[in-house]
Amino acid sequence: MKISNILISQPAPQNSSPYTELQSKYKVNIDFMPFFKVEPLSAKEFRAQKINILDFTAIVFTAKTTIDAFFKLCEELRITVPETMKYFCNSEATAVYLQKHIVFRKRKIFYGNGTTASILDTIGSKHKDEKFLIAATADNVKGDLHKMFSKTKYKFESAAFVKIIYSDLKEIEMDKYQIAVFYSPSDVKSLQENFPEFEQKELQIATFGPAVAKAVSAAGLTANITAPTPEAPSIAKALMLHLQKETK
Repeated sequence: MKISNILISQPAPQNSSPYTELQSKYKVNIDFMPFFKVEPLSAKEFRAQKINILDFTAIVFTAKTTIDAFFKLCEELRITVPETMKYFCNSEATAVYLQKHIVFRKRKIFYGNGTTASILDTIGSKHKDEKFLIAATADNVKGDLHKMFSKTKYKFESAAFVKIIYSDLKEIEMDKYQIAVFYSPSDVKSLQENFPEFEQKELQIATFGPAVAKAVSAAGLTANITAPTPEAPSIAKALMLHLQKETK
């Protein structure tokens, strides 16, 4: 099958990117279209959950968007986060991002290796007596992390700090594309919201990360190209390897 059009569910890069090389080397057209956006909950929406942030001694973050939303809500609700608050993050990158809002060296910050399960490893027995608040997305408050915590004896609750707003994609001609790239399970949900009768047909789907591949499968679709892998640590590399095979 000749590949001439690729759809990527992300905003267009501001500068040159690996996709530029793909376009010039393989003469393919790449369209960028965000399938969703993340917005912080309003103070009113957060209050409806009846969660008191100051009841907790530790906050769990898995995304930069929830960090921004947490501190924005604290400001709006005039909550002063105590110096004793502990922060547990899924990765070093997420933990470092906290510096945008707090003085890193004066806080107690812990992070895992990038996986959701690694957060529990950082807690271990040393921090087992904390009361944890998991900062989640409105459509995934009781997701994998909540389920993992449920299997422990930790005291915890989950609360939404951000919500997903699906893009209006109805003007997109999906039949035009030979490959569609998804980076988040929310991309798959957005596809279903916009095209309830969608059929994959000959469309090849590329996914980044196991959670996205799982969401594709749950939707009754097939992930034909996956990343990261040892050979393809990025989607751009995975697409390049795929295009090399297609052009032989």
